[in-house]
Amino acid sequence: MKGNVLTEMYLAGRYLLEALFDTTIVCDPKKSETKRERSTNVEEESSCLLLLQTHQHLVVIARRDRCLRRITVEVVEEYRETKLDVFTAVITMAGRGRLVPCVCLGLFGVLCWVWVSFASFPDERVPLEDLEAVERAAFQPQSALSDMEFSSIITSYRGPGNVDRRSNKELPIILWWTGGLFPHFPGDTERIDCARSSCLATSNRKLYKRTASIIFYGTDFRAYEAPLPRLHHQTWALFHEESPMNNYFLSHGPGIRLFNYTATFRRESDYPLSLQWLPTLDYLLQPTAVSLQEKNRLRRGGLAPVLYMQSHCDVPSDRDRYVKELMKYIQVDSYGKCLNNKPLPEHLEDTGTATGEDLRFMNFVSRYKFHLALENGLCPDYMTEKLWRPLHQGCVPVYRGSSVVADWMPNDHSAIIIDNFPSPKALADFLKLLDENDAEYARYLEFKKPSRVTNTRLLEALETREWGVNDMSKPNYLNGFECFVCDQENARLAAERGYRKAPKKNQPPQTKMADNSHMGCPMPSPGYGGVQDLPAEDGWLKTWPQDYWQSLDQAEGLESLIRHNESDPSLLWKHIQNMAVSRARGKH
Repeated sequence: MKGNVLTEMYLAGRYLLEALFDTTIVCDPKKSETKRERSTNVEEESSCLLLLQTHQHLVVIARRDRCLRRITVEVVEEYRETKLDVFTAVITMAGRGRLVPCVCLGLFGVLCWVWVSFASFPDERVPLEDLEAVERAAFQPQSALSDMEFSSIITSYRGPGNVDRRSNKELPIILWWTGGLFPHFPGDTERIDCARSSCLATSNRKLYKRTASIIFYGTDFRAYEAPLPRLHHQTWALFHEESPMNNYFLSHGPGIRLFNYTATFRRESDYPLSLQWLPTLDYLLQPTAVSLQEKNRLRRGGLAPVLYMQSHCDVPSDRDRYVKELMKYIQVDSYGKCLNNKPLPEHLEDTGTATGEDLRFMNFVSRYKFHLALENGLCPDYMTEKLWRPLHQGCVPVYRGSSVVADWMPNDHSAIIIDNFPSPKALADFLKLLDENDAEYARYLEFKKPSRVTNTRLLEALETREWGVNDMSKPNYLNGFECFVCDQENARLAAERGYRKAPKKNQPPQTKMADNSHMGCPMPSPGYGGVQDLPAEDGWLKTWPQDYWQSLDQAEGLESLIRHNESDPSLLWKHIQNMAVSRARGKH
C-alpha cells in the first residue's frame, strides 16, 4: 500500500511540474544526495530527483512526516559558456499521504521556482564593496555596451608615447556628464588613445557606476542635479572655460574642492585655458587694419574716439554703470543694446555677424582708436575676444576683467587698464591725451613688430600649450583635457594596484583636490562707486551679490550631502536649511 501511495504521489507531482516547466524528473531508488548537501533523518523510502532549468540558484527541499523541514537556497556557478544553468531540487517524500498533499507540495515547488527566478535578476545598484573587489583598471562591460559593441569601438589616432595594447573592455571609462559637450561623433562611446595611455570616453550615463572619472561642464553643473551618492572609486573633473557669472558655485572653496582635476581659465588649474581666445602669436602680429592717418581723418569727420558694443547688459561686472559715467567726459559711440546711442548699419544688425569676426564687422569696428573691452565677469586670467580682437586689429583695448591681465600682454605698453585710473574722468582725460598725440598713441601699437613682443610668459605659453585654436595639428582643448584626465586616471589606478599588491613597498596614490586658485573669482562689486552708494531697489544689487552668496549655500549643501553619503540630490535644500539653523544657533 505504501509503495502505491508513493508512486501515486510521484506521478502526480511529476505530471504537474513537467507540464508547467517542461522539466525532466528522474527517480532514484536510493536516497538522493545533492551537490552540496545530503539530507539526513529521512526514512528509507524512494526519492525523486527533480531537474529544473532556472537561473543562479539551487533549491533543496526535504520533507518528512508531511512537514517541510529544510529550505536551503544556495547560489551556484556553473559553466560560464552556457546561458542557462541546470540546478537541482531534491524532494524526499516519506510517510503516508494522498494526492492532495502531493499537489500542494508541487504548488509549493512552483512558488519556490518563481521566487528563485525573480531573485536571479541582477540589481541595477552595484554595491560598492563589489566594485572594490574588481580590478578597477579593467572595467567589465555593462548592459549598456555589449562585448560586440566594445570590440567595434575604434580610434584613428594614437598618441606618440602610447603603447597601451589593452582591449576596450579593460580600459578605464571617462564619462562626459554633459552629453552635449561630448567631443566625439557619431555614437556615444569612443576609444581614445592619448599621449601615454588609453581610455573609453562616453556620454552614456548607464555606465556611470563603472566610470573611473566624470567630466562636468561648469556652466551646466547644478548642486541639485549632482550624481549621488558620490562613489569613492570615482574622480570628478571640471571643464569650465566660460565666464565666472555662469556659475559662482565654482568660485567658493566648498564647490571647487569637489573636483580632482580642473580645466579653467585660471593659470593655476591642472589644464589651464587662459589663452583660449588667442589662436597664435601671428594673430597679434597682423598689420593694423586701419592706419592712424585714416583714423584721424574719421575723427575729424565726427567719429568718436571710443567704441562700446555690448548687448548683454545686466552682468556681474556692472560695466554699463562705469561706461555711463565715462560718457560724461568723452565721446563714446555705443552700437549694442546697452547704452545705445548709435544704430548699427543694416548689414551688421545680425547678432552672429556683430559678435564674430565677419570681415565687414571687423572693418567697421577697426576704425576706432579705442575699444572699451569690459568683461561680463571679473576674475584673474579671465580674458576673452574683447581683449584680443582689438589687439589683432591694431586698436587699443581699454580693459577691465582679469586683475592680472598685464601678465599676458605682448609688452608693458599695449593695453590701457581701467583699474589703473582712480575715476572714469581720469581715464577720459588720458584717452583724450592719446587721441591728440599720435606719437604716444603709436607706442601702444609697437607690439606689432615681433622684436617688441617682450613678454616671455606669453611666448612660452603659446609655444608649449598642447592644445590649439583652429589648429588641425593639435587637439582642441576639449579632447586635450579628456586625454589629460585619461592619463591621470591610468596613473592613479596603476598606483592603487601597486599599493594593493605590495603595501609595504609602495605608497598609496595621493588624492588630488582643486582649491580656490583653480577658480576663486571675487564677489561682484559695482562697476562704479560702492555698494553703499546704490539705492536699495537697484537691479544689479538685488541680483548678483545674492547670487554669489546663494551659490556658497549650495556648495556647502552639496558638500554636506556627499559627506553624509546621501543618494537623493533633492535633499540639498534640507541640508542648506539645517546649516542655516546651526549658524543661527552658533553651532556651525
